[in-house]
Amino acid sequence: MADPVIVTHNLSREYVRDEFRVIALKDANIEIHKGEFVALMGPSGSGKSTLLYLIAAMERPSSGELLVLNQDLNDLSDSEIAGWRNAHIGFVFQSFNLIPVLTALENVELPLKLTNLRKSERIEHAQTALKLVGLGDRMGHFPRQLSGGQEQRVAIARALVTDPDLILADEPTGNLDANSANEVLSMLERLNKEYGKTIVMVTHDPHAARFATKIRYLEKGELLPEGQKPEDWMASV
Repeated sequence: MADPVIVTHNLSREYVRDEFRVIALKDANIEIHKGEFVALMGPSGSGKSTLLYLIAAMERPSSGELLVLNQDLNDLSDSEIAGWRNAHIGFVFQSFNLIPVLTALENVELPLKLTNLRKSERIEHAQTALKLVGLGDRMGHFPRQLSGGQEQRVAIARALVTDPDLILADEPTGNLDANSANEVLSMLERLNKEYGKTIVMVTHDPHAARFATKIRYLEKGELLPEGQKPEDWMASV
């Protein structure tokens, strides 16, 4: 088996709101290896998105260990984390997060503006990423001129354009109809199988999870042992 690219040990995230303490994730232990496509499943509030955001260094853990690509994220400052994330992580959001006044090409080019690439090189990389997701003929279109499925494919192209080590997707089909969802899931599956991309996807949809090579379940902030499902999922999955 390939070396692990994500390792957590007793990883926890707690939020303090007024006098209340909310434990979003408690003592999570997981290893994800290079080339895996892992689905994190569970009902709303189970902690799956919290775990994904910790892996992406978008949130800081309250306690525990987190190694991503052999980097202890606790050792990085906020400014160092921003540069590290841009170099290594491609993130796909449920709500696309495209900028309405920019074309598909301009949206995909955005992460490259934090690199040392020249303008012509950035454009070339963005064009290549859009062609890879099947939108070579939509480069000059604005988000409002695209379908939901096409918008999400632009978002995937934006996540790919820096050639990241990890692709992290938070409910990437949550706002899509069935046909568009299948197109996006097939695209992620292709990126994993044909290009060897390591993908971690949060989903509550059993159909979406079937595109992954491994499924891990969370319940009430706890990551269940590999192969175990929450009781309320046993009848429906």
